[in-house]
Amino acid sequence: MKLLIEIDYFTKYTNAIVNVLIDYTPKLIAAILMLLIGVWIIKIINKIAIKVMLKRKFDPTLIEFLSDIIFWGLRIVLFIAVITKLGVESSSFVAILGAAGLAVGLSLQGSLSNFAGGMLIILFKPFKLGDSIEAQGVSGEVIDIQIFVTQLLTGNNQVIFLPNGALSNGTIINYSSNETRRTDLTISLSYETNIKEARQLVLDVMKSNPKILKSPEPVVVVRDLTDNAIRLAIRAWTKNEDFGEVSSDLLENTKTAFDLKGIVIQPYTRESSKE
Repeated sequence: MKLLIEIDYFTKYTNAIVNVLIDYTPKLIAAILMLLIGVWIIKIINKIAIKVMLKRKFDPTLIEFLSDIIFWGLRIVLFIAVITKLGVESSSFVAILGAAGLAVGLSLQGSLSNFAGGMLIILFKPFKLGDSIEAQGVSGEVIDIQIFVTQLLTGNNQVIFLPNGALSNGTIINYSSNETRRTDLTISLSYETNIKEARQLVLDVMKSNPKILKSPEPVVVVRDLTDNAIRLAIRAWTKNEDFGEVSSDLLENTKTAFDLKGIVIQPYTRESSKE
């Protein structure tokens, strides 16, 4: 008798499972087909989007970032569609995703700020790869622009990571924006110095340097008369790539020319404030 009851229960459970499989199999097959076709369509859409962005000459970093957003965004939509097809209530699942997204957003406020800053830098392009910039108290060559950070290579071969949030909200000096750059030097001379002779010596030094541009014309002017020195301002235009070399050559050759004429360069002294 007990055996018959157990057989009856087993038969009922088996029939129930078979009925569920019969009812659920079409949904499962449809969901699998939707998943496979959806993955294939997402790949095609992503390839088309990349081709369009390349054709319109988008920044490579922006192309990579936007393609990732399209790829994962469409995958999330596909996942929700598949589980809905399987009979899972999508509204509650979306609510859970929203709550999880809010929690992650609150815990990653700094990272989201850097993310927004990276988007602004990529879109508005205040600098590009290879540019020499100064920002956040450091300077160097831009070697990589990522979504969250920008990497600079300093003159002494150190890599500096600048958060894009602070970088996009601060002052950026881009030394590579224009092809030419002006060298600004200041030399202090004693009051016994003949100003016209000193000016002419510096002008001759600049005219003899082939890397100093003829236009705009280099100039030497009296910048200031302090308590103990005459301060001359030396201004010469040069190509960006020659800026460092020209600045060094100007100082060295000017000192040599002054020495030959007996002109003494005064050591710089900070002016004391007068009450």
